[in-house]
Amino acid sequence: MSNLRVYNTLSRSKEDFKTVEPGKVGIYLCGPTVYAEAHIGHMVGPVIFDTVKRYLEHSGYDVRLVVNITDVDDKLIFKANERKMSMLEVAEENIADYLGNLAALGVTTIDDMPRATACMDDIIQFVKDLIDKGFAYDVDGDVFFEVSKDPQYGKLTNRSVEAMQGEGGGAAASKRSPGDFALWKKAKPGEPSWDSPWGKGRPGWHIECSAMSKGILGETFDIHGGGLDLTFPHHENEIAQSECCHGKPMVNYWMHNGLLRSDPSAGKIGGKAEREKKDGAEEASAGGKMSRSAGAGGLADLIGRQGGERIRFFLLRTHYRSTILFSEPAIEEAGTGLDTFHRLFERYERITGKSFYDIVPAKTRKEGEFEAGDDSLLTLIKKHRDAYLEKMDDDFNTGGGVSELFEIVRAINKAIDQQKLEETKGADTSSLDQAMATLRELSAILGLFATKPEADSSEDAGLVDQLMSLVIEIRANSRKKKDFETSDLIRDRLTECGITLEDRKDGTLWRKG
Repeated sequence: MSNLRVYNTLSRSKEDFKTVEPGKVGIYLCGPTVYAEAHIGHMVGPVIFDTVKRYLEHSGYDVRLVVNITDVDDKLIFKANERKMSMLEVAEENIADYLGNLAALGVTTIDDMPRATACMDDIIQFVKDLIDKGFAYDVDGDVFFEVSKDPQYGKLTNRSVEAMQGEGGGAAASKRSPGDFALWKKAKPGEPSWDSPWGKGRPGWHIECSAMSKGILGETFDIHGGGLDLTFPHHENEIAQSECCHGKPMVNYWMHNGLLRSDPSAGKIGGKAEREKKDGAEEASAGGKMSRSAGAGGLADLIGRQGGERIRFFLLRTHYRSTILFSEPAIEEAGTGLDTFHRLFERYERITGKSFYDIVPAKTRKEGEFEAGDDSLLTLIKKHRDAYLEKMDDDFNTGGGVSELFEIVRAINKAIDQQKLEETKGADTSSLDQAMATLRELSAILGLFATKPEADSSEDAGLVDQLMSLVIEIRANSRKKKDFETSDLIRDRLTECGITLEDRKDGTLWRKG
């Protein structure tokens, strides 16, 4: 096991990581309300917690990751009526979109994706238990949680009960206190509904997550994740419901990721939050969700333009608690960083005839350990591997981990140059092989380089290759004639077109990006 420390929003401090059950970790992440297509903000949490799971497994834990689907909600009902479709049809369409986007971004470690509509019996029982224990009340088919009965209510966000305004919909006037929030909503004519002891209705948003997390992970589990905007009211209300119902802590560690902003002055992609700096990252006192803001939506189109791996790398370059400033140029910049790795992979294959993608990554810390001896390259690689693990042990600092990956690439490229490995046939590449294996191990934790990028197989690919060979030949002739103005012009114009030239002793290579 690692020496992991995790920032807990509840305590506002980093804490040593201790699990409910030795060697096992349960993680629950709030998933989407599937009333419209996914936007990039919906991917921040899944990419982060997919990475968290990968790192915990690499550190020796058995991890179960749960991401829920909210498929019954006011917004879904409104969208279904607007489109003259059933709520189920709208949900299924957007679930398919969401799952496709997850796959494109390499989010592959989710174990359970419960849907609220499939957990209705558990939700109804949960509400009934809260009523029986005196924490909730029924008003003509609407059931509310009574916040005044919970002396610890507000502990996640440090808000007083007086500062709270609970959600109650059209039945808000029936509440005993403005802070009380809906557990069960009486059905309106024509709305989807389920039978319950209080009449036909449907659940409130907050009770869904409490019931689904309990059903899969138990009354107390290890990590609850979500965006900073969910701290209030959603997570505050989850804590109240679950802890009053069970008489024990709901979660050991509350982990909240920073939000995505289109620029420093714009709102979060898909919502808003107020935030303040603390402990090198950010906390937030989150406001209510806004409607989908400018720039939100169309993630599938963005993936088509930029590629899923670029977007994933872009999201992991910073600490998960920091705000991410979104723009396509920023994603393209991340792509430039990825090209640094791809060039090394191609270089490795030229030297050894082996593909980086065929290296099986070490599954655990112990499996990835190696002896450096007096080998200068491996000594340096070991140093950066240790630094990578140390940074990830410090609250899953993926940004710090990425910086160590770049240092490893620099060290390998320098060793290749110094040892002239590209020019020496039959050279000993055992140290290079180990260095690349370590790079494979550490990048796999971040979910990067899972598969080799597909070569362009279009009919025009051969023509492009021929044209680029011609351009490179013209540039080479210009350089021989010392016509550097023309050769530089060719390089600059190709760069503007997104094409990079790499001058080598055995010729010039070109690549997109």
